[in-house]
Amino acid sequence: MATQLSVILPAHREGRNLAVLLPQLREVLGGLAVPAQIIVVTGSHDPEATQAAALSSAEVIEQAEPGYGGALRAGFARATGAFVLTMDADLSHRPEFVADLWRSRDSAEVLIASRYVPGGIARMPLVRRILSGAINRLFARGLALPVADMSSGFRLYHASVLRGMELHGRDFDVLQEILVKAYAEGWRVREVPFRYEPRVHGSSNARVIPFAVSYLRTFLSLWKLRNSILSADYDDRAFDSAIYLQRYWQRQRFRLVTEAIPPERPALDVGSGSSRIIAALPPGSVAVDVLLRKLRYARRFGRWLVQGSGFCLPFADGSFSCVVCSQVIEHVPRDSPILEELCRVLRPGGRLVLGTPDYGGWQWPAIEALYARLAPGGYADEHITHYTRDELVKSFTARGYTLEAARYILKAELVLVFRKPDAGSSRRADA
Repeated sequence: MATQLSVILPAHREGRNLAVLLPQLREVLGGLAVPAQIIVVTGSHDPEATQAAALSSAEVIEQAEPGYGGALRAGFARATGAFVLTMDADLSHRPEFVADLWRSRDSAEVLIASRYVPGGIARMPLVRRILSGAINRLFARGLALPVADMSSGFRLYHASVLRGMELHGRDFDVLQEILVKAYAEGWRVREVPFRYEPRVHGSSNARVIPFAVSYLRTFLSLWKLRNSILSADYDDRAFDSAIYLQRYWQRQRFRLVTEAIPPERPALDVGSGSSRIIAALPPGSVAVDVLLRKLRYARRFGRWLVQGSGFCLPFADGSFSCVVCSQVIEHVPRDSPILEELCRVLRPGGRLVLGTPDYGGWQWPAIEALYARLAPGGYADEHITHYTRDELVKSFTARGYTLEAARYILKAELVLVFRKPDAGSSRRADA
């Protein structure tokens, strides 16, 4: 049978603990009836670990790169299962909890055995507990990650989360790196309450000063990714941004666009990203985006999601009575077919809601310069086509559309509402 679960055990100088852990782990996996492989990763040749692994039919590999991060990368490279579980080899991660994680495997793509959610318990020395709490609060707040126990290494991953993920962390900071990059790709992360117990034999391989330095270094390197438009939840998170201008802008855009969407029939949102506008669409509506990571994140909004390009929408002519396209057309070349595609899938007599910055005045260029300073990595550098209100109104009037509304955010961002001519008016015009 194909391997379903790969268990990775970083086990530097953990031979005595492995002799106890591996038989217990085999018993748990046997009870689950899961075809599994156990991978023991050592820092160097370890006869005691090799002997313990042989008795439980586990593989032993030596990591090529140093540190905990090097051990995980070596294990990930060897894993063949559809799911990958990582746990410590020092008996602080009780093997029976593997069954709890396995039963919850379909609730998220990343499951964390968490010490710090309600129901979780952490029995550890005071100094280590203080350090662990400080690190978790720093990363959770500084990177806006809704995870209480980011430093837990007891996790169950869908293998697709790790496939192709480029990891650089050398020490335990690799755990935060994995989470930030998982969030950036739109994967779901869930914490399961867990009781953490002290190790049985030996001492921890973590050293306080290098431990703290590596975490700080990783925090700084991940901050840019976390606040980049590449993050799957960028649009949704901006709605509650700590930066007032960004928060104000997102909420005004949400209000203007959603007020223009008729509530009675399904709509199409083209280039939806991870915006909360998706959740406000009428039931049966569809959101389209070219980036799969954005759609993964948008699953929480409860609407139909389709990966596709605005240059060639995968819908028949006249499929929707309302088409929304907010903050998209300025990101694509002027000669692209996106405007024609929006018109094609809109039903005769239907409503087009089009949002874009207005480069016809001084307001948007000035705000764009300020935005680039306050939100580095944001959309300010991504606008390659500079539309004006007059240009867009003229373009759609030439197509026979009627302008129903033109509304602004601070005289800078424009939301236009057009009505497509119905079939009768088109025939009258032809006559």
